[in-house]
Amino acid sequence: MSVLEKVRPGRPATAVAREPRVTDEHGRRVRAGELVWRYLLLLAVLALTVGPFLWQLSTSLKGPTEDIYGSPPRFLPGHPTLHNYARVADTIPVWDYALNSLKVATANVVTNCAGSALAGYALARLRYRGRRVTTLVFVLAMLVPVEGIVIAQFTTMRELGLNNTLIGVVLPGAIGAMNVLLMRNAFRNLPYEIEEAAYVDGANVWQRFLRVALPSVKGTLAVVAIFAFMGAWDDFLWPLIVLSDPSKFTLTIGLNYLHGTFANDERLVAAGTVIAVAPLIALFACLQRYFFRGVGEGAVKG
Repeated sequence: MSVLEKVRPGRPATAVAREPRVTDEHGRRVRAGELVWRYLLLLAVLALTVGPFLWQLSTSLKGPTEDIYGSPPRFLPGHPTLHNYARVADTIPVWDYALNSLKVATANVVTNCAGSALAGYALARLRYRGRRVTTLVFVLAMLVPVEGIVIAQFTTMRELGLNNTLIGVVLPGAIGAMNVLLMRNAFRNLPYEIEEAAYVDGANVWQRFLRVALPSVKGTLAVVAIFAFMGAWDDFLWPLIVLSDPSKFTLTIGLNYLHGTFANDERLVAAGTVIAVAPLIALFACLQRYFFRGVGEGAVKG
C-alpha cells in the first residue's frame, strides 16, 4: 500500500510529512532566511564579546619561543604552558592585590545588598511624605558622572581620616543608586495581597520585609550582587586616587605595573588579565540561575 493510500479520506496528503516549524515568542513562524540571519548576528556578537578574552587566554598560554605577532595570527598555542602565570606572581604580589580586591568587592556586595534592599523596600512599600521626591533624587544621582564628584569624595575621605585605607575605597560605592532602583522595582511588582495576609497574621514591618518580601526577590538580589562585585573588582580610578601604600593596592592597580615595566611582554600582561577576570566568571557561573530570574522578578500579579 502506498503512502497516499494510508492517508485518511478528506485529509490532505501534505499533512503526512510536514516540516517542523520554528516559531518566535509570539508563536509566529520564522522563515529559514530570517533564522539564518539571526544566528549569524548572534555569532558575530559572540565573537565581539568573547573573542578578546579567548585571545588573551591563548596569549597567556604561549611560550617565549612562539611568535604572537605573526601574520596570519595563530590562535591556538603550539606548546601550552602555565609559566606566564608563575611569572606574574614573581613580578608583583598578585595574590596580595587579589586579596585586597576581594575584601573591597565583598564589602561592596554586602553593603549594596543590605542597603539597596532596605532603601528599595522603603521606596516601594512604605507610605511617608516626600517618597516621590526621594525616588527622584536617586534617579538624578545616576545622571551625575563619577569624574564630577571624585574630588569631593577624595576631600571627604581625607577629612574623615580614611585616606589610604580600604574602607575609603569601599565607602563611596557602598550603596549604588541603580541598585536601589532595581530593588524598588522588584518590591513594587510583588502582589500586595501577600503582605496584607502577613499583616493580618500580626507581622510587623520588619517581619514582612525579612520573611515575605525579601525571599521573593532573590533574583534581583543576585543581580545587585553581581553588579556590585563587578563594579568594585574592576574599579581603577578611585582606588588609584585614594590609595598610596603599595601594600594596600587592589588588583587593577597592581596589574598596571605589568603594563609599565613589561610593556613588550604581552604574555605576562595577558596572564595577569586572565587572573583578574577569573573571579568574575566564577561568580557569574554560581549566580547565573538567580541572575536570569531577576530579569522578570515579581512579574506575577495577584
